[in-house]
Amino acid sequence: MASTFSNLGIILQASGENSGTWGDRTNVNLQRIDNAITGISNIVVTGATTLAFSTNSDTTTYTTEAGRSKILVFTGTPGTPTTITLPNVEKEYLINNKTDSSLVFTAGAGASTYTVTTNKINYVYVDGSDEVISAVADTPPGGSDTQIQFNSSGSFGGSANLVWDGTNVVLGATGALRLGDTTGGEYVGLKAPGTVSSSYTLTLPTATGTADQILVTDGSGNLSFTDNSGGTSWQAVKTTTFTAVAGEGYFCDTSSAAFTATLPATPTLGDEVTFVDYAGTFDTNNLTVGRNSENIQGSAADLTVSVERAGLTLVYSGATQGWLLKDK
Repeated sequence: MASTFSNLGIILQASGENSGTWGDRTNVNLQRIDNAITGISNIVVTGATTLAFSTNSDTTTYTTEAGRSKILVFTGTPGTPTTITLPNVEKEYLINNKTDSSLVFTAGAGASTYTVTTNKINYVYVDGSDEVISAVADTPPGGSDTQIQFNSSGSFGGSANLVWDGTNVVLGATGALRLGDTTGGEYVGLKAPGTVSSSYTLTLPTATGTADQILVTDGSGNLSFTDNSGGTSWQAVKTTTFTAVAGEGYFCDTSSAAFTATLPATPTLGDEVTFVDYAGTFDTNNLTVGRNSENIQGSAADLTVSVERAGLTLVYSGATQGWLLKDK
């Protein structure tokens, strides 16, 4: 009676058969089983590749076959999606695609294939009827690939609350990102304001900065740490009419002619502006402080400064009293 073969190509020897070579065939069987359970094959892909697998080879000499190995590691640079034909027998594989392209696994003429993209690892199995099937679900059962999952039967939040857009985790409807403390009872939350004119992103600095520094933006959302200098930002000497900026100080030279320094438009509470008589000529050529539609000292009138060597700081108090003298 002749030998037969199992699904994995194991030689099934008949009773009394192969006298003198029975042990060699048994060793071949053990090596084939060992390779199917723990074997690793490294395969360089240059084009479409069919993996070897003997299903009815009665031999006394073992030959390593890539199609029999449990773990298949693919390397190479095929450049385009490449077809890999697996043996059409009932078997599972752990696929490690280290190539530069997707690998499309087939088992012959079947209707089902499975693609493992570059730099991905996946389990696949062949059902013995030309079908290659992924043993790892792409989407948790009952879940979604556009929502963050907390178990296999649903999503955390909904499409309007917490979603994955393919690149970012999106918290909807001014939802807060909550960072819990060590006890889990309290948290620090970060969230967007109720309304923004247009979307923007703040990019954090690349380092922690040093003690007492503050965060500033470059106007494009890139944040960095800078020293908190505080105080008045003094400007170059002014000799003609100009509009002041909150937080700045101005040396005003009226030696050639009187002129007007206009206060900032739409000031906010606490804004300050300072003016100093640079040349000691305010008494002969007055400095006019233009109110710019806000009150000065509670009056809807510009302020005329006519004192030689005068220096004054105005601070904004609100719409009723407007700009008030802080120093004079």
